[in-house]
Amino acid sequence: MNQANHNYLRKEYISRINRVIDYIEDNLDSELSLERLAEVAHFSRFYFHRIFKAIVGETLNQFIQRIRVEKAAVMLVTNSARSITEIALDAGFANSASFARVFKEHFSISASQWRSMPNKKRALISDDNSKNRQTFNNNRKESDTVTGYNDPSTNNYRWRIKMAKIKDIKVEVKEMPDFHVVYVRNIGPYAADEELFRDLYGRLMNWVIPRGLYIQDKSVFLSVYHDDPKITEEGKLRVSVCMTVPEDTEVDGEIGKMVVPGGKFAVAHCEIKADEYDQAWDALIGEWLPSSGYQPDDRLGYEIGCNDPHEHPENMHIVDICLPIKPL
Repeated sequence: MNQANHNYLRKEYISRINRVIDYIEDNLDSELSLERLAEVAHFSRFYFHRIFKAIVGETLNQFIQRIRVEKAAVMLVTNSARSITEIALDAGFANSASFARVFKEHFSISASQWRSMPNKKRALISDDNSKNRQTFNNNRKESDTVTGYNDPSTNNYRWRIKMAKIKDIKVEVKEMPDFHVVYVRNIGPYAADEELFRDLYGRLMNWVIPRGLYIQDKSVFLSVYHDDPKITEEGKLRVSVCMTVPEDTEVDGEIGKMVVPGGKFAVAHCEIKADEYDQAWDALIGEWLPSSGYQPDDRLGYEIGCNDPHEHPENMHIVDICLPIKPL
């Protein structure tokens, strides 16, 4: 992939995010739902948050809140006849109490103090906030680099994504099959919880082994995520730990059965620690994807476990992170 094409594809992502930013600024006093903003961007609702953060440097909610509070800060000075409560509502805040809290968190002073202070002091506070945001963005850019090369053996582009805390992640576009699986599902927090996953897989194995369903070196183990942890409350997150089985397998008790849809996927093969899964997903979606010529699809994303981390000398997880994609 030449540099010109690389830049063109990334600009398409930037263009879509810019449309979202314009829409937000034009509708600050309205409800800015995830569904509506993802629709404006023409991105999958499930992966939109990660794409937005990768390009803007802030989460969607952080950006909306910042734009609202900064708009209110201007209005406090230029619309002296309007009350603070009226300005808070005009800027899209639900009530004056939430506005007061967010304003003080952002500027370290109250809205009434902001309104009454001299312009020079306001300018100094605004400048400090701007520098803090710029430092964050510069640090992120310096720590993340992306390089690509063509693999003639597969006729696909492979990418190596280098991040500060993660070894090379190799990404390849693949056609994945439909997986007929049995599963045990958990609802609740799961990030970096090795004991939880060990328990879930243990319960699954206790069911499949006596039935002769586990086939060494052939059975495929998947962790399927039904919700976006950037959006859904921790207590409501659903994850299914799965193993492939024949299509006609009968299930009972806590064991469920489903089909994990196949199709075109970006498959990131990586060796990571238990607490680096989120970083690896962010690298795939935020760094590789914008320059790939693809965008996320609405099918389920999942991980395929390639080893038992407890048998690894460094307790590393060797895993294929599978992101459903479609042409941009």
